[in-house]
Amino acid sequence: MKKGKQGEMSFLQHLEELRWHIIRSAMAIMFFAILAFIYDKIIFDYILIAPKNPSFFTNRVFAHLAELLHSPSIRINDKPFQIININMSGQFQADMWISLIAGFILAFPFVIWEFWRFIAPALHSKERQNARGAVLAISGLFFTGVLFGYYLIVPLSIHFLGTYSVSDQILNQINLSSYFSTIASIALASGLIFELPAVAYFLAKIDIINTSFLKKYRRHAIIIILIVAAIITPPDVFSQTLVAIPLYLLYEISILIVAVVQRNRKKEAKAAEESQE
Repeated sequence: MKKGKQGEMSFLQHLEELRWHIIRSAMAIMFFAILAFIYDKIIFDYILIAPKNPSFFTNRVFAHLAELLHSPSIRINDKPFQIININMSGQFQADMWISLIAGFILAFPFVIWEFWRFIAPALHSKERQNARGAVLAISGLFFTGVLFGYYLIVPLSIHFLGTYSVSDQILNQINLSSYFSTIASIALASGLIFELPAVAYFLAKIDIINTSFLKKYRRHAIIIILIVAAIITPPDVFSQTLVAIPLYLLYEISILIVAVVQRNRKKEAKAAEESQE
């Protein structure tokens, strides 16, 4: 139980404190959402619409690789498609949702910090010391995942889904809500997937997983990673490999992190036994 000024806090006091942490987090999200809404032209023109254009960084890299490897099939998004709006309030709704998502992404470190402030008093001093830098690490992993999704998975997905055709008689004119939701879901999903090492750390701390478990199911994890890479990328080995390798490295990093947690736990247990003797 957390301790307040008058001693241990009651359950209702815990709920009240949690409520204020949530309120402050929501206020931070709304602040950045309003900021994103004000500068929506920058977000839409230079961030969201950019990945479908040939001038986008990733598309230029793939075009360069296509020339070096003499493989035109590697080119992506060299023929940008048209985004259309068919709803009267479509653009306004898209602006609102994208602003909220941008607000959540930008406020993510503050949200994690707020929840850390809520759980930190319940930890022992040594546990707080060991978890020092957790907010920075979790935020760093999240932003790395978002950037990975935006600069790699998004252009590949846009190219595949935007050019996929079941008949030459059907013209692809992508609705803006479908386009923006695809980008937002990929970026957020990538950010959450990159939290795997942090999740593995906390699960290992409470003794739910260990290295034996992760090594035992490594083959299953590889299959899942390959399936995910195949779903979110064009049907070519090159693109799937580009996505699968970082995801697999995250899994291996998680095993190393869990091993460190187990080693530290053994040292603490040994030190406790020696102190009792």
